[in-house]
Amino acid sequence: MKLAVFDCDGTLIDSQVNIIRAMESSFQRHGLAPPDSHATRRIVGLSLVEAMQALLPEADYDLHLSLADDYKTAFQRLRADKALDAEPLYPGIRSLLDTLDGQGWLLAVATGKSDRGLKLALEHHGIHHLFISLQTADRHPSKPHPSMLHAALADAGAQVDQAVMIGDTIFDIAMGEAAGVRSIGVDWGYHDAHELIDAGAAHVADDADHLLALLNG
Repeated sequence: MKLAVFDCDGTLIDSQVNIIRAMESSFQRHGLAPPDSHATRRIVGLSLVEAMQALLPEADYDLHLSLADDYKTAFQRLRADKALDAEPLYPGIRSLLDTLDGQGWLLAVATGKSDRGLKLALEHHGIHHLFISLQTADRHPSKPHPSMLHAALADAGAQVDQAVMIGDTIFDIAMGEAAGVRSIGVDWGYHDAHELIDAGAAHVADDADHLLALLNG
């Protein structure tokens, strides 16, 4: 048995444009200068309240909660208005997932997205059916807490030495480390390869073919 647990934003799907737009809207509703796009990309993967705490560490908790709620509202409004930009799969990801599925891998997702947001994203790309376990911020503490990985392992009936965590941020890698699961980074997302290695990634893939080779190596 082999279980591959993927992060979503920055690993499977390039969603940064809409994340940045929703973040800007959230801050503007509070009369705050929005964070620059680099700062926003740096916190992708955290749950929303934790993301706001990272962006505004000196603000009080009530403001963090309010910003998180406004972010969700902004994203829902963009979706309802059909104003979301395209959120493509990264090159080679669909083929990678189909190949792993054909090889008998079990596939899962562990993400800071909501249940609804993840379902919509995966269904949009026609890949929802490929995953045996979908773990989100709605039901777990923020990364790097290992709760999402523990749940994915339980759903798959897999042991830690049968699984690998795949992600683009140090939060993904640290979650794998906390769960005792081997982690592989990808360099097409939001954190740099050297950061992923420093966080504990066994390897960093530079494209989907390289990732497939690492998983099967």
